[in-house]
Amino acid sequence: MRQDRREKRSHKGHPRGDDQRRLIAIEAARIISELGVRDYHQAKLRAAERLGIDDERDLPKNVEIESALKEYQRLFGGEAHIERLAQLRSAAIEAMRYFARFEPRLVGAVLEGTADEHSAVCLHLFDDNPDGLALFLDERGIPYEQIERRLRFGRDDEADVDAYRFDAGDVTMDLTLLPLDAQRQAPLDRIDGKPMRRANLAAVQQLLDESGSR
Repeated sequence: MRQDRREKRSHKGHPRGDDQRRLIAIEAARIISELGVRDYHQAKLRAAERLGIDDERDLPKNVEIESALKEYQRLFGGEAHIERLAQLRSAAIEAMRYFARFEPRLVGAVLEGTADEHSAVCLHLFDDNPDGLALFLDERGIPYEQIERRLRFGRDDEADVDAYRFDAGDVTMDLTLLPLDAQRQAPLDRIDGKPMRRANLAAVQQLLDESGSR
């Protein structure tokens, strides 16, 4: 009985489990929002180090960080966050029209509403010609950085694909080129491991219209 009381006092003085995960998630959300760290795993490791928590069992899941990030932006983002999100969604609509031949889909933070001043507009484009997008950009004189990105489509199904990044004014565009059949099967989201949510032009326009009417 005395041992039980000692254990309860210890837990009260040094929060464990859910409490520590919550603290790390909140700090990770601050790091992501204020410092522009886009990697959730890196953000939670930095948050745990800052809080002096070294037990990996206390690290929150990515979905917990995503939830904390939405709460952080709701509490501290204010009108600036709302205006920046609208700006990014407007830029996404313009880009989707420009790249219409590639049947673009919006993904990521701009779609989910967690975007901030550090976020890029992320689009999935589709073409069976692996050089199609590079040729399109070259023909229009758009300078870009080409990178390789690994996506997961299932537990044992990964693929390396090309992605292209460039700045359009004060907005960074991030375009991932996928084969046409990838329109039917979205890659798995790094946050929850489920098929990534994607939106076509009409759906993004509706999001922008709804946010403007509030």
